[in-house]
Amino acid sequence: MLAIDCGLQNTPMNAAILVIGGGGCRSKLSNLVLRSIFLTSSLDLLCILTGIARSIQGCHMPIANNRKSDKLHSSIPTGLIFITWAVLMLVWPHEHYARKSYSEFIQQVEAGDVAKATIDDQEIRYELKTAPATTKDSPAKNIFITRKLPEDPGLAQILRNHRVEHSATVPSPFNGLWAVLSWVGIPLLFLILWSRLTSGNRASGLGMLGIGDSHAKAYSAGDTGVTFNDVAGIDEAKAELQEIVDFLKHAEKYVKLGAKIPKGVLLVGPPGTGKTLLARAIAGEAGVPFFSISGSEFIEMFVGVGAARVRGLFEQAKQQAPCIVFIDELDALGKSRASVNSIGGNDEREQTLNQLLSEMDGFAANTGVILLSATNRPEVLDPALLRPGRFDRQIVVDRPDKLGRQAILLVHVRQVKLAADVDLLKIAARTPGFAGADLANLINEAALLAARHNQEAVAMADFEAAIERLLAGLEKKSRVLNDLEKETVAYHEVGHAIVGSLMPGAGSIEKISIVPRGMGALGYTLQLPQEDRFLMIEDELRGQIAILLGGRSAEELIMRKVSTGASDDIQKATDLADRYVSIYGMSKQLGPMAFDRSANQFLGGYSPRRPLSPQVEATIDRGIKNLIDHAHHAAQEILAHNEPLLRQMAGILQEQEILEGQELHAYLQQVQKPPLLDQWLQTGELEVNYPINAQFPVTSNSHNQSSYEYSYS
Repeated sequence: MLAIDCGLQNTPMNAAILVIGGGGCRSKLSNLVLRSIFLTSSLDLLCILTGIARSIQGCHMPIANNRKSDKLHSSIPTGLIFITWAVLMLVWPHEHYARKSYSEFIQQVEAGDVAKATIDDQEIRYELKTAPATTKDSPAKNIFITRKLPEDPGLAQILRNHRVEHSATVPSPFNGLWAVLSWVGIPLLFLILWSRLTSGNRASGLGMLGIGDSHAKAYSAGDTGVTFNDVAGIDEAKAELQEIVDFLKHAEKYVKLGAKIPKGVLLVGPPGTGKTLLARAIAGEAGVPFFSISGSEFIEMFVGVGAARVRGLFEQAKQQAPCIVFIDELDALGKSRASVNSIGGNDEREQTLNQLLSEMDGFAANTGVILLSATNRPEVLDPALLRPGRFDRQIVVDRPDKLGRQAILLVHVRQVKLAADVDLLKIAARTPGFAGADLANLINEAALLAARHNQEAVAMADFEAAIERLLAGLEKKSRVLNDLEKETVAYHEVGHAIVGSLMPGAGSIEKISIVPRGMGALGYTLQLPQEDRFLMIEDELRGQIAILLGGRSAEELIMRKVSTGASDDIQKATDLADRYVSIYGMSKQLGPMAFDRSANQFLGGYSPRRPLSPQVEATIDRGIKNLIDHAHHAAQEILAHNEPLLRQMAGILQEQEILEGQELHAYLQQVQKPPLLDQWLQTGELEVNYPINAQFPVTSNSHNQSSYEYSYS
């Protein structure tokens, strides 16, 4: 505990004690009233800032285990000095009197109200004959003080004339000592404290109130709480990293053969796939200290701080080798220097990156320091980081397949009480594209739903409800649709389902609902793939566009009007058609050419389009429109060919609000394929005898457009 007494004036006054705990980091203003003398208000401000900075440094101690920090020990004597000083100020006898002006004192003397006065070299303390009314700032009711004028020879005569008992005080021998302490002792203590705080480790660039200290969280040997048994679904990545674990346990086997363990291992993959968990598992398996820090923690507004923190981190690691250093979100620190806008720029991020490159070259192989890093943007990293000798290995931690998802579910349900009807393999099949973090969230949502209904165990229905909640959003039964809206949504969603039942590679239609969910979806169609897919054929892409346009086509066929509810479907269909033409090279007019630069591999998004001539841009636009027009007409042909079934399913859906399971599959098995569908799927062309882009009257509800955003997953 560090206590600092900071006065605010050169005169005795109320002072505050700032109490700062290094462990809990709590500060409070003491209600004790002190009187102390300090040099100037600027010195007081430095005292306060020093105490706060030292306490903040204590809050971010780099070692989070049983190891003690030398800097913590060095701060104890200084803390004891200031605690002793605060105690002395508390127990030192002080008297507190109300202060009056000199003229008011003379008036009271002349009025005969003063009984006696004591005069020293600076002040006059006097006592009244009768005590005035008690005031808030006058603890001694009839004693006051006033400042003595430097020259007033008539004061003694005035006191004698009004028969005031007066005397003079002899200066105390301690006054000189107190002056020395005030002008020399307190600044000396402050300088000692300042020197301890700013000295730090000069070789590593630390010091300056701990600004350059490494903020890495450290775990002692085997204290991460994670092993390979807690990691599932990424067996290939685990197998690659087993070698590092074996080296940390049996280094002599590799050194004897002349082998060198990789200095750095870079884990790349989408968010939530378990990169950080995998790094902690390596440390837990090997039983070595583990340092964890985010790449963004190196970058500060002060120049040189990031480089100092890099040096401090590697010095800590070398002192505790063998160990593992894990830098998460490496792209925040290691972004390519070629992307710097200013030519020849030397900003803080670049200096920090240069220091990291230097440190990775500085420690030799087989020293026992293994650097692990994780990122989901490997394409933006500086090439100097990725060369052999720094990050020797890049391991992809991708989303798991069906069996991997089942293994992840088995890990996360260890502490969950499951009902007998729960089928984890079926849940894994219904969650394609889910990463490990998504599956953990799914299990937690299912457990929360079961607890909400006071169940004894988590049932399969809870998992199905949790999947729908994650895919489509929270169910909103309070949002009531009028009859026209309900009818429009029903035909829209049934249109998606009927068209989707005939398209290749589209998966199985599991559920149709017109219960509003999420931000603005008034209904949804749940379509799940039967297996994990890694490629899509061109007819499957055309089929996806037709499915997206099936809802609008059903509105055109039955309602003879279109609503704003298909806006999200149209946006997705246009994006897919754009990729079909400009990225996948499937357009017959343009051929196998890519007109968009590559996008981020794991985060998605699109890069700017390459510079194109107006003629090529016009050809791309025509190709996109032609693809969407033919898919739109194919959806119209399917629904027109199955119009009775469309009306029947929409009527039942309006009554029940949900169609699923065997009942839904029985209806979809009655869907008939129109004659021209196979021709369109094979060639992308559709021969018709009337315009494809037939226009219908459009109705728009601009007052609440978001409420018509029907979604299909």
